Amino acid sequence: MPTLDGITETALYVDDLPRAVEFYRSVFELEVLRSDVRFCALNVGNRQVLLLFQRGASTSPVPIPGGMIPPHDGAGPAHVGFAIAASSLGEWETRLREKKIPIESRVTWPLGGTSLYFRDPDGHAVELLTPGVWKIY
Repeated sequence: MPTLDGITETALYVDDLPRAVEFYRSVFELEVLRSDVRFCALNVGNRQVLLLFQRGASTSPVPIPGGMIPPHDGAGPAHVGFAIAASSLGEWETRLREKKIPIESRVTWPLGGTSLYFRDPDGHAVELLTPGVWKIY
């Protein structure tokens, strides 16, 4: 069986792409890797890519010089979780408060990790996770 090396991309579908890009850039200071009217790719930790897609803009195949991207889309609130150091949890709580982003939930997990949950402008559940949430993290 070939092995997987990780998840490289995570996608969220949004109603207002510029608003979503501004939210993720403002809260997390993410670098834009590529963007057009259909999507924006954001650098997460120099290892992963958060893709923000304008809802409904990718329901047809997208030809590109190297091939074709199959259609995809999503509806309703989704979930994305960002890994953070346990030592930065308080700083993140302060940053969210300063940005006037309410924390919807705080969970202390049996393995010792902590999660903070809040919503982005499209209602997606955004989670900040410290080590100890999963046995592998």
